[in-house]
Amino acid sequence: MKKLFKPNLYVALVHYPVINKSGEIITSAVTNLDLHDMARAAKTYGVKQLYVVTPLADQKELTQKIVSHWTSGTGSTFNPERRQAIELITIKDSIEDVLQEICSAEKSRPKTVVTSAKDSSGCISFADFHELLEDADPCLLIFGTGWGLAEETIVQSDYLLEPIKGNTDYNHLSVRSACSIILDRIIRG
Repeated sequence: MKKLFKPNLYVALVHYPVINKSGEIITSAVTNLDLHDMARAAKTYGVKQLYVVTPLADQKELTQKIVSHWTSGTGSTFNPERRQAIELITIKDSIEDVLQEICSAEKSRPKTVVTSAKDSSGCISFADFHELLEDADPCLLIFGTGWGLAEETIVQSDYLLEPIKGNTDYNHLSVRSACSIILDRIIRG
């Protein structure tokens, strides 16, 4: 029987700074489906925490309302399995706030790995990322909403993960689909 692989992995769903279709830096809106699906994928693959990053008060309030419904409201008794997944969600103002919280918990700075649907040079493969996770050092996997992470976030990261490739030229997955695919590829090795 194969030993269960428990990564020291955190995930961030970033709503700022991200870009829009025109390449401008924006703050995107939180969506209910992203929260549910990414939390469920995170729970399935042993992610320690799912951070939702937004500086906007109304978006943090919306996120907290959704989280509370499933963790302490009627949703918590209606669907306990969903509660377990949604409990992984923590809301933060910035990626820096996420890094500080992980540093405090782990006593070391996590390696940061950003995602992008764009082809770029210098990407690490899913297999390379799996090897990073085998070291047991903390890693933060960062997903962008909108049309992807702002360049400033990408250049400040330790690694850029290779994009997901299907069997066609079409490459515009939802962030929640990309999260599930990537987690499966990096955890299963």
